[in-house]
Amino acid sequence: MSQTTMIEVLQASEPLPKLAEKLQVFGQFVGSWDARVVNYNPDGSTQTVEAEWHFGWVLEGRAIQDVWIAPKRSLRVAGENTSGDYGATLRFYDAKINAWRSTWVGPVKGNVIPFIARKIKDEIVLEGKLETGNEVKWIFSEIEKESFRWRFIESNDGWKSESKVQEMFCRRTK
Repeated sequence: MSQTTMIEVLQASEPLPKLAEKLQVFGQFVGSWDARVVNYNPDGSTQTVEAEWHFGWVLEGRAIQDVWIAPKRSLRVAGENTSGDYGATLRFYDAKINAWRSTWVGPVKGNVIPFIARKIKDEIVLEGKLETGNEVKWIFSEIEKESFRWRFIESNDGWKSESKVQEMFCRRTK
């Protein structure tokens, strides 16, 4: 199968009509975004990087896939090893559990993280567990048509305490 054919069969132009309303939880992000990413290090220091995040309809409009790139492509130097990340998430609504199933695949750092996501008030909260056993939450908040905030928090003691790992401030570009 050619690369063009692969993209054609993966990509969808819109949500599947019978799922359109449920799919809007993540469908509202379809398009391209610039992100200012703040990484919070265990020693209390921070590192900031500019990233890009692209969301689109896939699998006959039954799911939403995103690709996250940090640093953004325009800041990368070809052939150089960067300390950034590059990965994809596939998300779909599962009526059996009235929630979203979502899986992050990050080949740069060797991560595969499954999540269950639900809309809770004005936020979208994805809950999962790392291979270390630590529990994690990815939270979309302050969601507007042209911007949103995203947080990654982690706990190693069943949420008696938590630490902020990463935060992104995103602005729509397309």
